[in-house]
Amino acid sequence: MRRRTGGAVLGASVLALSAFFSAPAHAAPDASCGVLAPGASATAQAAVSAACSQIGVWYSWGGGHGPTPGATYGYYDGSDPDSAHDNERKGFDCSGLMRYAYYQATGKDLLNGTADDQFRSSQAAARFSASQGTAPLLPGDLMFWGSGHVHHVAMYLGGGQMVEAYESGTHIRVAPVRTGGDYAGAVRINGSGTPTPPPANGGTTFETWGTGVRTHSTPSVRSSVVDTFPGPTQVSVQCQEHAETVSAEGYTNDIWSKLADGSWLTNIYIKGPAELPGIPDCGGSSTPPPTGGSKAHQTWGTGVRTHSEPNVNAVVVDYFAQPTTINVVCQAHAQEVTAEGYTNDAWSKLTDGSWLTNIYIEGPAWLSDVPTC
Repeated sequence: MRRRTGGAVLGASVLALSAFFSAPAHAAPDASCGVLAPGASATAQAAVSAACSQIGVWYSWGGGHGPTPGATYGYYDGSDPDSAHDNERKGFDCSGLMRYAYYQATGKDLLNGTADDQFRSSQAAARFSASQGTAPLLPGDLMFWGSGHVHHVAMYLGGGQMVEAYESGTHIRVAPVRTGGDYAGAVRINGSGTPTPPPANGGTTFETWGTGVRTHSTPSVRSSVVDTFPGPTQVSVQCQEHAETVSAEGYTNDIWSKLADGSWLTNIYIKGPAELPGIPDCGGSSTPPPTGGSKAHQTWGTGVRTHSEPNVNAVVVDYFAQPTTINVVCQAHAQEVTAEGYTNDAWSKLTDGSWLTNIYIEGPAWLSDVPTC
C-alpha cells in the first residue's frame, strides 16, 4: 500500500517549479460529493461542502499546512516515488484538507496539525471505535486509519461514502468508506460553531491572534486606538498597504490592513503571511514617518527584494510585490547590479537594516538627500 499521511512539519514551504503540476481548474461539482445522510449539524454540513469544493485538486504531501488553511505546495516525503513532484503540486494532504474544511465551516483554525493530532483533538464532541463501523456516523465526522500512530484521515459523507485526499499522484476524491485493515475509528468535531458569516462590505474574513491587540485610526501605532481585541477574533479586511514598520512578538512588518470599520491593524496580528493573499492594495501607500534621520523614498517595479547585505546573493529580508514607500538611512557603493536596463553599484540601507539596490528606488542613481553609510 502506498504511503498516506496526515501531514508533515508545519510551516514548510517549497516554491513551485512547474505550472504543469499546479492545482487543476475545478471540474463541475461531483454529484456524489455532499451531505448524503440527515442529522449533521450546520457546521458539519458546511465542512462537507468545503471539502467537496476541492474535488479534483492535487494531493500534495504537506499541502494545506501553511499559516492560513488552504491549498499550498507540498514537498517530497522522502520515501514514496509518487511524492517526488509534490513540491510542484498545489493542494492538500489528508489532514490539510480536513483543517481547511473546518476552518471554512467555523472561521477558526480548529484542526491545525497532522492526522494523528486531529485524532486526539480537544475539539472532539464524540468518539467512535473501529468496531462500531459507520452505523453511528454522521456527515462531517472524521474517519482515521493507523495502528498506534494515525497516518490518514477522511471525512464521512453518509451513505457509505467519504471524501479524502488519498495519496501522492492522485486528486481529492469521493470513495467508498474503508473500515477494515488499520481503521482506527472516528471523531465528531464540536458542532457548536456556526459557518463563517459573509464578510462585511465585500471584505475577506481573517482571524487575528494574540491578546490585547489594538486597531488604530491610521496605519501607525502612534495614532488613536479604535478598538481592542482581548483575544483572537475574526476581522473583515478590505485592503492592505505598506505604512509604518512595526516590530512585535518577534516579527517586523510594514504592512497594515484596513478593516470594515475603517480602522487599521498591523498584519503582524493577522494569521497568514506578511502580505495577505488575495487582498488588494488600498490605492496608495501612506508615507511612514521617517525614523533615525532616514528619508522616505518610493520604490518602483514588482517583485523587488531587499537583502541582508548589499549583494543580490545575500539573504532576502523582504519582498515588495508592488511599488511602496521605504525609509532610507544611508547609501553605499557595493556590488554592481544590472537590472531593468540599468546598471548601478549604489545600495541603500533601510530602517530595518536591510539593503536595496538603488536601481529600484525612484530618483537619481545616487540619492541626493541621503548620506553615505
